[in-house]
Amino acid sequence: MIEVPEQFVRIKSANEGERGRAWVSALPGLVDVLLERWSCTPTGPVMHGRVGIVVPVRRPDRTPAVVKVSFPHPGNVHDPDAYATWAGNGAARLFARDDDNFAMLLERASQRTLATVTDHEQALTIQGRLSRRLAVPAPPGLPRLSGQIDRWEHEIITTAAAFGNPVPREVLDATVATLRELGPDQPDILVHADLHDANILASDREPWLAIDPKTWVGDPAHDALNAIRSPRFTEVFRSSNMRPTVLRYLDIYCDAAELDTERARRWTQVGAVREAMWGRRHGEPGWLIHATDQLAQILT
Repeated sequence: MIEVPEQFVRIKSANEGERGRAWVSALPGLVDVLLERWSCTPTGPVMHGRVGIVVPVRRPDRTPAVVKVSFPHPGNVHDPDAYATWAGNGAARLFARDDDNFAMLLERASQRTLATVTDHEQALTIQGRLSRRLAVPAPPGLPRLSGQIDRWEHEIITTAAAFGNPVPREVLDATVATLRELGPDQPDILVHADLHDANILASDREPWLAIDPKTWVGDPAHDALNAIRSPRFTEVFRSSNMRPTVLRYLDIYCDAAELDTERARRWTQVGAVREAMWGRRHGEPGWLIHATDQLAQILT
């Protein structure tokens, strides 16, 4: 039986309470069932994020893979659909799925992420080109970004009011205008929606592969925020004048992703406001909230 990392046990207990503890307790037995069903042999220690665990395995034909089991949550339902749609083109291959148990057998990439690329402009180009490859026609039945617009607007406005309207009125007005103008009519394109550095892994089959999609249908320009508000740019966010660098980086990303820069600017501005408000509600560091506020103002 696998050993579930203690840190992951604490995360799920804190986030999900008794339901999370019960699910974690059942994981070793569930993984044993999956290993037998898919004829896989564990080859290393269990890894984890905040949502699920990843077990390195070897398939019967000796190819390396991973068994990923996610906590049962509506936001994790359609991950296999995204992998199946991409069919290994720019993303990890899906070998098998167990939707009832939120489990997948996936191609194993390396643990080296895009964050190891120290040339920021090169990394942005990689990120943009990968985003372009993943922007493919979406299969029916996936959740749409357009369906989130009213909720986002409500959360932004109510959070701003609750915290004393911490951002300028013109920033909020621009955010609402974008949501109302660009939100309802979006293309039927599969959007990764969480394509940040840690979700892009080096690989032997392709230079880089995407993992862990949030899986939405809508405007690919929505993904630009994950490139611009990235941990790799901490020094930029802490600088006194980040405007020229932010705009240059946005241009580089959009050129690689073949996106309309103005549309990406507007969606990234919305995303920055949303992230700043989320940070206030969940107690993120003050400097990060301030930097995200500044990013929203730069893009307004």
